[in-house]
Amino acid sequence: MTFNKETYLNNLKLYFESYAPISEQSWKLIEGLTDFQTIKKGEILLENGEICKNMYFIAKGILRTFITDEQGNFYNKNLFFENRLACSKVSSMLQTPSDFTIEALEDCILIQLNYKKYIQLITENDDLKNFYIAYLEKNWIIEKEQREVALVMQNATERYLNLLETHPTIADRVPLLHIASHLGITPTQLSRIRKSLEKDI
Repeated sequence: MTFNKETYLNNLKLYFESYAPISEQSWKLIEGLTDFQTIKKGEILLENGEICKNMYFIAKGILRTFITDEQGNFYNKNLFFENRLACSKVSSMLQTPSDFTIEALEDCILIQLNYKKYIQLITENDDLKNFYIAYLEKNWIIEKEQREVALVMQNATERYLNLLETHPTIADRVPLLHIASHLGITPTQLSRIRKSLEKDI
């Protein structure tokens, strides 16, 4: 797979700067940690039970994180699209086995950052520390709470419409069973919702 590394590295830099300003010196330190990785659709990036040693910026493609129960049923924990960071955060922080699996839903181009070295840079540089605080607040407090509230306060149709508003092409890129699992409903329920919405158009 051929691609322009500079373009994707610039997208990573813009991602960092969307949370807090960072100096050129700090960016060079982050850039020094980066490695590019490509994986095919259906490939596993992190196995359940494996310790997550890296963070991944999704330059192109979609990843899903999922949990599998003893009966073999899967539950999507999250879907990660372009220009987002993905990892098993608890596993990385505690260096314990991950409770979920990360799989590619499309062919992906990823920018890999070693988690330990990344955290070391954050502790040593105030601008990166500011980025990290803002990143945690948005992704692990605000968005997490909003999703938890939506699961209780919004019906399935409202949750689906909100997902479409954020990711208009999701139905063309992600199998419906994965969208349904992400929304906390069955594929049959999602099919009914989609048919009902099509009638209203």
